[in-house]
Amino acid sequence: MSSLPRLFSLSVLALAILSNPVHAANSKTTSKTSASKTSTKTSKNRSKASNTRKATTKTDNATHATVSDVVVADSAVPNAANAQSLALIQRCSKEFDNAVRLACYDRVSANSLAGNAAVSGDETKVPLDLAKTLSASLSARRAVPVLAEPNAELTHQDDNVGAIEVKGVVPSKGGKPATPVKITSTDPEAAQQVLDEAGITATDVERYTPLSVLYDLDKNDPRGIFTIRPHKPMHVLPLWYSVHPNRDPHSPRLDTPEDYPDYQHLDSKVQISLKTKMMEDLFGTQADLWLGYTQKFYWQIYNSKDSRPFKSSDYEPEVFVTQPVLADLPFDGRLRMIGGGFVHHSNGESEPLSRSWNRIYLMGGAEWGKLSVIPRIWAILPDFDKDHIDNKDIGDYMGYGDIRWQYALSNQQSLGGLVRYNPAENKGAIQLDYAYPLRGGVKAYVQLFHGYGERILDYNHKDTNIGIGFMFNDFPGI
Repeated sequence: MSSLPRLFSLSVLALAILSNPVHAANSKTTSKTSASKTSTKTSKNRSKASNTRKATTKTDNATHATVSDVVVADSAVPNAANAQSLALIQRCSKEFDNAVRLACYDRVSANSLAGNAAVSGDETKVPLDLAKTLSASLSARRAVPVLAEPNAELTHQDDNVGAIEVKGVVPSKGGKPATPVKITSTDPEAAQQVLDEAGITATDVERYTPLSVLYDLDKNDPRGIFTIRPHKPMHVLPLWYSVHPNRDPHSPRLDTPEDYPDYQHLDSKVQISLKTKMMEDLFGTQADLWLGYTQKFYWQIYNSKDSRPFKSSDYEPEVFVTQPVLADLPFDGRLRMIGGGFVHHSNGESEPLSRSWNRIYLMGGAEWGKLSVIPRIWAILPDFDKDHIDNKDIGDYMGYGDIRWQYALSNQQSLGGLVRYNPAENKGAIQLDYAYPLRGGVKAYVQLFHGYGERILDYNHKDTNIGIGFMFNDFPGI
């Protein structure tokens, strides 16, 4: 076997590891610290607060945004304000998990740097109010976007439940509270006291939900456009087991398959997935334009008999638009995002193994507490070269939509998955993902897949796969 594929594999592995991004919270902290040090109006206390807040970064598993482990740096004896901030951050870490903990860190740090005043330059994106937009557009007989007027209030849930409820409210006539964000706590009164002392609002919490951080729904990433960020989960699975490996891939047109009798059940799988924002705050509605790229490849690394060949690769570039929105959903859900895009998916092979399809899709993003859901529906674009359609029946097996979801468990664990189904053909797929935090932003990761199309070459082949490995970008799993 040529050494070129192996070199390519090592390069991709390096990219997956090194592309662990520094996210909004850390960038924001850095910029504020720098501003505190360089401002000619900085007071002595603010300078000390900045020195006290020098930090080592770690990644939070719930939203893949980075936060700071606060350490005392230069000051041998921190002043009272610094000590109070450090104590409050420690209480945040004790009482809360996931998005609320991140919001608490950020708010306490901001208050420390600004002398307990609001920090300038932290602009919140205002979502599109779908109900009002629809009503205004119908009345005017033209598109009339109406932005929401978000507000926030904190309400204390029943002490017997042991939870705090943070409600986002749209202060309009006839409006009703949006979905509450519930935070379990063994000491509700202590948790409420931390919320009050830190001045945390529902808007603060929403900025750190998985959907908000992934797609800049509540604020733009301070690093701006054309910066590399995670898209779908990035992982390396050294153990990837196929119950029924596809040893004779075929399609309706390419009915002379190549046989691979020596393919083993056990190989390895790698997925990298990156995106960058190309334009932001479009159309007067704060929509964003993104470019994404996902690649999966499968390596028969344990197949020494065949010189450890690469079994296949999947390439999936896409361009899409996201629009922050606000709308109520059943069971106290909230629609946070709508969008759409174009995606190309192929394996880069020549005949008879060539597989590809192009789609346009619409998507949404919704939240029910700790549950985040991204549904998509798509239309398969026709191939203009009708004599060379590789897989004209791919929709029968891959369906015309999917649902990705993620649930934030306690102790920074996460459970996620994907569902595809074509009721007309009774074919589809289901995937489950579980991630457990280790160290340094790395997660132990288990993936289970059953159905059609785990790789595009297998779009019409049913298999069951299980993989064990690691995530390197500390991604929640949506």
